Amino acid sequence: MPDYYEVLGISPQATPDEIKRAYRRLARELHPDANRDDPGAADKFKEVTRAYEVLSDPQKRQRYDAFGDERIDAGAFADFGGISDLFASFFGGSTRRRGPTRGADILAEVQVSLAEAAAGIEREVELETLIECSQCGGTGSAEGTFPVRCSDCGGTGEMREVRRSVFGSVMTATTCARCGGSGQEVVDPCRSCGGRGRVRSVETLNVRVPAGIEDGTQLRVTGRGEAGMRGGRAGDLYVVVRVQAHEVFRRAGADLGCEVAVPMTIAALGGHVDVPTLDGDEPLEVPAGTQSGEVVRLKGRGMPRLDGRGRGDLVVLLKVETPGELDAEQAELLERLAALRNEHIAPRTEGFFDRIKQAFS
Repeated sequence: MPDYYEVLGISPQATPDEIKRAYRRLARELHPDANRDDPGAADKFKEVTRAYEVLSDPQKRQRYDAFGDERIDAGAFADFGGISDLFASFFGGSTRRRGPTRGADILAEVQVSLAEAAAGIEREVELETLIECSQCGGTGSAEGTFPVRCSDCGGTGEMREVRRSVFGSVMTATTCARCGGSGQEVVDPCRSCGGRGRVRSVETLNVRVPAGIEDGTQLRVTGRGEAGMRGGRAGDLYVVVRVQAHEVFRRAGADLGCEVAVPMTIAALGGHVDVPTLDGDEPLEVPAGTQSGEVVRLKGRGMPRLDGRGRGDLVVLLKVETPGELDAEQAELLERLAALRNEHIAPRTEGFFDRIKQAFS
């Protein structure tokens, strides 16, 4: 049976800091990657790691000093472990350490115009996120070392405390502050990530915005959130799409709406006016006698539907436009029309064009 103090090259009175420094030095010297030509390097490294796990844990070190290595994990203490587990099951405790933890989700936002939302487009999204440290591979340990069993909780990930109350003894279990519930302790932290296993990074990602997207829709990109911990999978990226308001069109789902001015003469006699659409202006036939406020629906001229089932409609509100200023000839023609229709109009006052006509007569 090896003497763990001799394995680490320290005295039985060594302090916790001396134990830690000795392990760091030996772990670098004896790691198999640094001793590829030594077939016994792996066993030596395991022995050093085992010695540190025992001597860095105050309870295990006390038992080791009293009974020896064969009594640490089994034998005389097996019954106490079983009772502890049973007691924990009644009071919510757990001897299981935390496993892999999923990374957090990330929220980003992109803005697109209505035309871009109709056609579909790719947008670049800049992300500030946490990625797995490439230096240590996410372990948090410096090269040549590995995490060891936590010296505070003994690898359970929890700290237990038994308190006496009027109802008897009550045990409480809290997450170990040293290891964060992982059950493992980073002895020699990675210089790149500081022992966290993740580093902050700014990345650019192309996100496809599908045709027909509506304002406020969230797009999910699986696995592009923050990296997980202890081998956990990465979180997801959620991209909120903001569709900018359009100066002409109003949107209601897949349908679009707009107003079109119709000259009074065309509304009365019939004709054509140009109607704006997402694909350009289109002529619209206006029947004779069209009234202001009438609605025309153009099928398939709205937004594409996200499910790919065609497009919505364009709803056109016709606004008959009354001319604001008339020259003398136009006013005379309207007066004649009013007389023919037996409509009584207000007397026309002398205007600008009348004065011009008089000046040159």
